Amino acid sequence: MLELTPRDEVCTRKALRINPAKTCQPVGALYAALGVHGCMPHSHGSQGCASFHRMFLTRHFKEPAMASTSAFTEGASVFGGGANLTQACRNLFDTYDPEVIAVHTTCLSETIGDDLNAIVSAMDIPEGKHVVYCNTPSYVGSHITGYANMLAGFVRNLSDKPLVGGADGSGDSMSMDLGGQASSADRLKSRTGKKLALFAGFINPGDMREIKRIAEEFDIDYTLLPDTSGVMDAPMTGTYQLYPAGGTPVAAIQALGSAKLGLALGETAAGPGAVALSNKCGVPEKLLPLPMGVRLTDEYLMALSEFASDDVPQCLEEERGQLVDILVDAHPYLDGKTAAIFGDPDTIYGLSSAVLEMGMLPRYVLTTSPFPAITKKLMELFEEYGVADKCLVKDSADLFELHQLVIQDPVDVLIGTSFGKLIARAENIALVRAGFPIIDRYVHSYMPLVGYRGGMRLVEMIAGALMDSLDRNCAEEDFEMVM
Repeated sequence: MLELTPRDEVCTRKALRINPAKTCQPVGALYAALGVHGCMPHSHGSQGCASFHRMFLTRHFKEPAMASTSAFTEGASVFGGGANLTQACRNLFDTYDPEVIAVHTTCLSETIGDDLNAIVSAMDIPEGKHVVYCNTPSYVGSHITGYANMLAGFVRNLSDKPLVGGADGSGDSMSMDLGGQASSADRLKSRTGKKLALFAGFINPGDMREIKRIAEEFDIDYTLLPDTSGVMDAPMTGTYQLYPAGGTPVAAIQALGSAKLGLALGETAAGPGAVALSNKCGVPEKLLPLPMGVRLTDEYLMALSEFASDDVPQCLEEERGQLVDILVDAHPYLDGKTAAIFGDPDTIYGLSSAVLEMGMLPRYVLTTSPFPAITKKLMELFEEYGVADKCLVKDSADLFELHQLVIQDPVDVLIGTSFGKLIARAENIALVRAGFPIIDRYVHSYMPLVGYRGGMRLVEMIAGALMDSLDRNCAEEDFEMVM
């Protein structure tokens, strides 16, 4: 496809996407379901769909992504898959004993028009077990839409308003660490007696660990939903666990109605979960961007500080100061450099804010996901920095278009997923891998990009890529050991 890329103009298209920076809804729904402890994600469609979705996640996380399928045959494809789903859930409870089955649809079941509510309502579900569901047609939205739908589905199907006399909900939230024990947030008694419902956007387990660590510094009683730490970054023990120790417990999701605030980190992916909790249980919601870089991490910390009615812990202030110091140190190699950023809506917003703090210009910012609201938010951010006239922002775009843009007006660095390597190689541009999916490198899912520590890592990766490019392309007499 690269050799067909027009080099003299940008070709506009309406009905065709080439090399889109997204995948389909069920992939996001499957990932969200894996963040619940004892959950078996279930793909209501053909076997091939489930195989693809599992493969896509496994390539990124380098971990097995478990899921079951309704295994549609020709008959189910014509007459509906209700019987398949009912039998599948019965088999799963009998054979694999999950606490909850999380059903998501595919193109096939959506086109047929299977009514999940009617099918699940008619099931004979064992006592103490649960079946949650959401609709995730692959021909609408993206994996971000599916993630958000499944997150809202868990809330709608499981969360309840608190009983009279137990409205504070203290002590009924529990997140699991790698050893299957209650996390430090649960072992510490909240100083406020209030519970916080934290909703995570589509981020890596390493990011979720960082989000929890920051909340624990405030001694806040919280529940993070979903929580893929300890699931998609589980340790090698020599024994395979179908349900790893991590994930948000079902009991904690049921108790979310007693929270005093629903805080979503990532408005497009996590926001619908907080809104669903507000609609069902009356819990006030607050939607924030992913806490990437200085400013957006500040917003997360100030929200926690306000919730806890306490000052920001000294250790976090120290981390902030370290990040600012690193930004000053790296400034000569970052100032004025241009970047092309692509990926998921929440991620590209966080990355754009971070690179602006580095003194760089986010020349092109694209997402294939159809979220027009993100373009408005990004332009507001660029206007605040006085660079709106120098930046191009698009949703529902693709990497073929991005390639044409960087041919016409080259940038210094690409920031995005593994699929950017095709452009980086063709145009000799530095590539920094960030977001989903990253399928040609290792360890990335363990290391955070959020929080001040994640900001330090971003500076290291971007500055390192630019300096490597400088070393690689400079004249012999300009090649220096000390830069």
